[in-house]
Amino acid sequence: MRQTMREDGAGMGSLRLRFGLLVGSAAALVVLAAIGLYAALHTAERTLDATLDAQVRLELIAELSGRLTEFGLAAIEAVGDNPGRPERLANARNEVDRALVAVDDGLSRAVAGSGGVLDRTQYTARARPLARLRAARATLDRQVAQIQREPDPARRADAIRGALNAFGAMTGQPLTFLVEAERRAVEASSAEVRTLAGRMRGVALAAAGLIVILLLLLHQSLTRPILRRLEAIRAGAAAIGRGELDTRLPVASRDELGLLVASFNRMAARLKRREARVAADRAALEEIVARATADLRGANARLEEIDRSRRRFFADVSHELRTPLTVILGECDLAARSPDTPDAFRPVIATIRNRALRLHRRVGDMLRVARSESGQIELERRPVGLATILAEAVESCAPEARRRRIDLALAPSPADVEVVADAEWLRQIVEGLIDNALRHAAGATRVRVGFSARGEADGAVVTVTDDGPGFPPAAEALFERFRRGEARGAVSAGFGIGLALARWVVERHDGEIRLETIRSQAGGPDDRATGARVVLELPGETMREDAA
Repeated sequence: MRQTMREDGAGMGSLRLRFGLLVGSAAALVVLAAIGLYAALHTAERTLDATLDAQVRLELIAELSGRLTEFGLAAIEAVGDNPGRPERLANARNEVDRALVAVDDGLSRAVAGSGGVLDRTQYTARARPLARLRAARATLDRQVAQIQREPDPARRADAIRGALNAFGAMTGQPLTFLVEAERRAVEASSAEVRTLAGRMRGVALAAAGLIVILLLLLHQSLTRPILRRLEAIRAGAAAIGRGELDTRLPVASRDELGLLVASFNRMAARLKRREARVAADRAALEEIVARATADLRGANARLEEIDRSRRRFFADVSHELRTPLTVILGECDLAARSPDTPDAFRPVIATIRNRALRLHRRVGDMLRVARSESGQIELERRPVGLATILAEAVESCAPEARRRRIDLALAPSPADVEVVADAEWLRQIVEGLIDNALRHAAGATRVRVGFSARGEADGAVVTVTDDGPGFPPAAEALFERFRRGEARGAVSAGFGIGLALARWVVERHDGEIRLETIRSQAGGPDDRATGARVVLELPGETMREDAA
């Protein structure tokens, strides 16, 4: 056991050593490249600084030449017959001195002893012409002062001409020497840059060749064998993935990859054993699923029979209830028209008739919902005015609104709007929407029913609005049959068929119904619900013909 552990440790140490060698070699190459690049950049920076300094000095010498010329012109003007401003000569003299100082400062910064690019000999060679230029400026200044004291204009002209000729002879050679010296400095810097670039190219090519050779050697001795072993592991894993669980890999070494191969083989053996257990469990599970499927088929058949019975029950109950309700309504009408009916009983008979009529309509709702599932109802569309239909719906729900102390009213409209619809169906769904608002909107104090033409399109928009707590977030679920909206307020009564019936009718009128929650400030800091609105969009005659 200890011998095996030592062999494993030696193998793992060998692989770690190879990777360490690879990383160390790469790091050494990077460091050497960085050092060479830093040295080359430093040399290039110094050469570039020398070139820029020479260019700057050339510009200063050119400026000095211009200042000397201006000084000569100012001297001519100072000794002329009509001298100009006396301060011009002084200004020109100051500009010459400033230009001389600037050139001298540029040479001083370029001295090698202070970190520049010129040695003492070069600085001395350039300083002598500067001294001659200063002497020429001083000589011309003294001569101008003497010439100005000469009263004869002709002599002043001859004297200033001679002085300027001497001034030109004294300044021409020094300026030429300085310009030539700086030009040679620029050419020397350029030549040095070209030489440095050639050396850097040679070093770069040599380094690239060395790196390629070293990488090839590392690839042959380290990377390629590891890649071959990794490829074998990948192929084995692919075979395991295809279900070939008998696949085993040879353990060629005791390094990290050897331990990985051994673990792979143990994993394959465990998967083989687990597959056998899974196959047995799958057979048992399939038997259980078969039995459960048979039970579900039986349960579905029973549920279908229950659903058919439920539909028959609603249809039969609705039909059985409508007959006695029709009789009650007829008797109430007869009693109301009979002159023998006491006046004291007439309000009672009217109340009975209204309640029976509401119950008759509710039974009609149930029957329509039951028949709608099998498509047994046909709509009788004809042009009808919304004002009369909505007024009847509001009047039918007014007693319930008064009982709940809710202000129910039909919002005024400037004109009636005509739509093509089944008047009875439309009245029934609006009554259902009003009834929902009265029963479900806890805390509501106002319900408004309104209608208007639908903009430029042919059709109308009917709204039922309350000031209750609004609809719940999942308001779309309220359109499901027998879904009751307890989320809007107090516990409600009813069957939960109002919105389902409304959607069924509106969609068969080629219209649209939607639920909206009214908010105080949509998206603002006080974003809270202040009411709910049900919107019905109904097409008109033109849209119905287009759809047809």
